[in-house]
Amino acid sequence: MTVQQANPKDTLQNKRLISRAAFFGLFLLAPVLNIFRYDLTDARFVLLGFPLSFNLNLDWVAQSSPVDVASQVLLWFILPILVLVPLVLWVAWKWGRIYCGWLCPHFSVVETINDLMTRITGRPTLWEALKKGRRGKVIHWAGLTLVCGLIGFSWALAMLSYLLPPIPLYTDLVTGNLAFYPAIFLAIATLVFTLDFLFARHLFCKYGCAFGVVQSIAWMTHGRGQLVTFDTTRAAACRDCTKACDEACPMRLPTRSHKRAKFSCTQCLQCVSACREVQKNNPEGSLLQWQPGEPSRQTILIPVRQLTTAPRRDSKPVSTRA
Repeated sequence: MTVQQANPKDTLQNKRLISRAAFFGLFLLAPVLNIFRYDLTDARFVLLGFPLSFNLNLDWVAQSSPVDVASQVLLWFILPILVLVPLVLWVAWKWGRIYCGWLCPHFSVVETINDLMTRITGRPTLWEALKKGRRGKVIHWAGLTLVCGLIGFSWALAMLSYLLPPIPLYTDLVTGNLAFYPAIFLAIATLVFTLDFLFARHLFCKYGCAFGVVQSIAWMTHGRGQLVTFDTTRAAACRDCTKACDEACPMRLPTRSHKRAKFSCTQCLQCVSACREVQKNNPEGSLLQWQPGEPSRQTILIPVRQLTTAPRRDSKPVSTRA
């Protein structure tokens, strides 16, 4: 039995839905609420409603010593980076690309489009073979393209609102008084996002997102990092399953394979939820678990030869004489 969607009673995926929806709302509303944005008109950041100038202005800089200016830059710019970057890397080192699977707005779109495309054709991406009798009608493909276009436009508008004052921007858009350059930005960005969501959303997550790749590299350096593990001793239980875990993976990864084969895993745990559904009548439960890994050649980025200190019984001492 193939499971494309998580069980509605699956609290794990319900928690993900809440966290992703909340962060997606924050992504769209952060500029409007002045939580965070960069104002091109004033050439400064806005954080929590306050202009973020690192306490620097031209008059103060002109009257202050180089030591005072350097101290302000160190306190308000360099120090926060030195704290934030190691924290982000530590989270990725321990839990992998958990930001991607539990918060990232782009990955939320990936899962949404995957679900819509699966309903139309039985496949979540255009790069997989069509299933027999599931090509989809023209009206369905038109609807899917329209959805991608609307999401792409909302993304383009959100990105522009991070650069221009949001309320005047929205007012000009509604009244038809949008300036030339913002209009060009919206048109080009909408087209790019629409094409990405239609054709390359998985490829972007795997290879195009620098933040995602950095998280994956940090995770691969930790042999005991949290990951989806497969109980190989019970592999026979998969005999009657048509790869429900692999079908459920939004990133199209071999979910039962070793860690290096799942380099771009987003820790969304859709595969775990699918296996739980398939094995719900099995007293031993799911074959996939989200737990700390065991260090081995398959759980680190660069395989390291395992060395043992105990000598072999049939080995002979090696002479050190010339």
